[in-house]
Amino acid sequence: MKILLANPRGFCAGVNMAIECLDETIRMFGSNIYVYHEIVHNKYVVERFTRQGVTFVNTIDEVPEGSILLFSAHGVSPEIRQQSRVRKLQTIDATCPLVTKVHLEAIKYAREGYHIILIGHEGHDEVIGTMGEAPASISLVEDPQDVSRLSFEDEAKIAYLTQTTLSVEEAGRVIVALKERFPYIESPPKEDICYATTNRQDAVKQLAQQADVVIVLGSQNSSNSRRLQEIGALFNKPSYLIDGAEELCRDWFSSDETVLITAGASAPEVVVQDCIRWLNNEFGATLEEVTTREEHVSFPLPRELRVLQSARV
Repeated sequence: MKILLANPRGFCAGVNMAIECLDETIRMFGSNIYVYHEIVHNKYVVERFTRQGVTFVNTIDEVPEGSILLFSAHGVSPEIRQQSRVRKLQTIDATCPLVTKVHLEAIKYAREGYHIILIGHEGHDEVIGTMGEAPASISLVEDPQDVSRLSFEDEAKIAYLTQTTLSVEEAGRVIVALKERFPYIESPPKEDICYATTNRQDAVKQLAQQADVVIVLGSQNSSNSRRLQEIGALFNKPSYLIDGAEELCRDWFSSDETVLITAGASAPEVVVQDCIRWLNNEFGATLEEVTTREEHVSFPLPRELRVLQSARV
């Protein structure tokens, strides 16, 4: 057996920042802190912090007044920020800067009188947060069929934005439909889909053709991880999305196959290495790491956390 290990894979700059932010907050204040939703969409990461004593909540009412609350990497709506102020919470914003960019674009377009078409998945934390910036001015579409159901006055100003973790092809199909239906539609000068999402998808596209099986490390509620599994399946390869080596099944493999391993942007490297060891133990697999693109992006910790760090020096 041969393992093709995709690079880039795993943590992106936004996830690295959010996890470092939570680690540093624990170091400074102890683990009696709260996070609104999962810090990132990954079971392993969330369970690690839960074991340390961090509490993940789905409503602000669950957070005792005056507590420390982190906003997750996916961002939150103004309503959640206001509820936090009412409860006198000390908030730290771990929103990925690329998600913040989409929020700011939504605010700008809404102020300029545009109706915004948001391309994304209903119910995803990022989509909920973005739509909360201007709920009366945003319509959500998931596919070209949704576009056909839109109707606006001829003189309406329209712009589109996208969830950062979509597949390029998925978003592209909807954008083509939007431009055909509304040739005058506006868009931001730079696309919203995250660089890391694109890079990991490109790696799978390049390497899946050489593989017999595709293994994606990531959780089922991770949008970008699901896109990687779907891309593998598009190449007619058995493609599996798993949280860790404990979910691997020997029946998926035979000893002479090539297995592509990658990881979504919220999956830690430790689960990747666990899978490599499992395949090595079971099949004597050899390893080849293939780099399709270099990444050198990093984001600073949130300003409010840096201020707290300085105050404690």
